[in-house]
Amino acid sequence: MDDEPRPTTGKVLLAQMRGRLVLRNTHQEVHQRLSPMTRLATVVTDKVGSMGFFLTMLGWTIAWLGWNTLAPARWRFDPPTGFVLYLFLCNVIQLLLMPLIMVGQNVHGMRIEARAEHDLEVNLKAAEEIETILHYMEQRNEILMRMVAKLDIDVRESLEQPSAVR
Repeated sequence: MDDEPRPTTGKVLLAQMRGRLVLRNTHQEVHQRLSPMTRLATVVTDKVGSMGFFLTMLGWTIAWLGWNTLAPARWRFDPPTGFVLYLFLCNVIQLLLMPLIMVGQNVHGMRIEARAEHDLEVNLKAAEEIETILHYMEQRNEILMRMVAKLDIDVRESLEQPSAVR
């Protein structure tokens, strides 16, 4: 990863690893950078994309079409053959919500991108830490192997013998 010398003591190594990674709340960071209008767009996007909004629109459509189809002719305000006013109002709602939803989706995309970048940082840091730990273990293994050689111990025999403390 980098060319700085690796410490040999466990405490120094651990202290260095702990000090490098800062965990962040990326959702909060992105939310704090938004303008009030963009925040409003995200709130509307969240509400429009909910089941409550769908049920509200379904209820409004059933009531509108039912009233203008089944009510006495003198109480109807939108002719059942054309439903011109209903179609006009639905189109106005769609025209107003479409750009607002797109803004909200862009903000959600920014949040996802910020989180992905942070996840990448965490993963790269974890890979570096794993590499450091492996290097540390290799050093310890080399020391142990030297000790085994110096004491003239046959490692294969030690591994094959059943141990009382397992």
